[in-house]
Amino acid sequence: MTQTLDRTNSAPASVGLLWRVIPPGLYGGRASMLVERAALVNRRAWFVLVGGAFEPVLFLWSLGLGFGQMVSAVAGPDGRPISYAAFVAPALLAASAMNGAVYDATFNVFFKFKYVKLYDAMLTTPMGPMDIAMGEIAWALLRGGLYSAGFLGVMLGMGLIVSPWALLALPTALLVAFAFAAVGMAATTFMRSWQDFDLVQLAVLPLFLFSTTFYPLSVYPGWLQAVVSWTPLYHAIELMRGLTLGVVGWGMLGHVAYFAVMAAVGTVVAARRLGKLLLD
Repeated sequence: MTQTLDRTNSAPASVGLLWRVIPPGLYGGRASMLVERAALVNRRAWFVLVGGAFEPVLFLWSLGLGFGQMVSAVAGPDGRPISYAAFVAPALLAASAMNGAVYDATFNVFFKFKYVKLYDAMLTTPMGPMDIAMGEIAWALLRGGLYSAGFLGVMLGMGLIVSPWALLALPTALLVAFAFAAVGMAATTFMRSWQDFDLVQLAVLPLFLFSTTFYPLSVYPGWLQAVVSWTPLYHAIELMRGLTLGVVGWGMLGHVAYFAVMAAVGTVVAARRLGKLLLD
């Protein structure tokens, strides 16, 4: 009880509104401290962060420019034919945001939670489980955003961005990374051992291969089209293709709402699970 009261009294006044939603003791308004720690830890391993950005670039060169030479054109979001490279590049942009966020919010979080016991130490400070969840998700979001920014630069250099709407691609990638990081961290709180992470690969790899990343939705059977259209990476790819190709409409708000709900649910579940596992 004393620990809970201490956290409540030490929280900044600016987070007063959150106390109406989040139970006292779960949030101390210090999530930024965890982001700062992650930045300090990773400053000597910057090549690990940067290295992850090269994977989608290699995919683009091998498939978009290599295999793409054998594909005359692909139907774009509005039905007009576009080059295969212009079709694949936005999808790889969405996938880079997903991968950067998911792997940071799963493997790294599990190691800190189960083996380093970092979060147990943090809870002896005014930080609460919600601070930990938000801090880790924010760091994973920054990593996903780094990958996306680098890939956008490559797309720009290759002439694959043809619309000023592409300026919104980076904030959209951050939203996508936020949603995947939140869900990834929530899933990690249910993991019991490293073997359980095979399930992460089982989820991420089919998303990458079958969410219209490399071929349009029309090539799938009717029942599979319905399944694919509900997957999160499909919604991310639709957003990215629309923005980079200038095919923008009100329907894109539905994709944005999808990720807003996904991020909110993932954050709340992750915080409550951490509170249950660390405080009980």
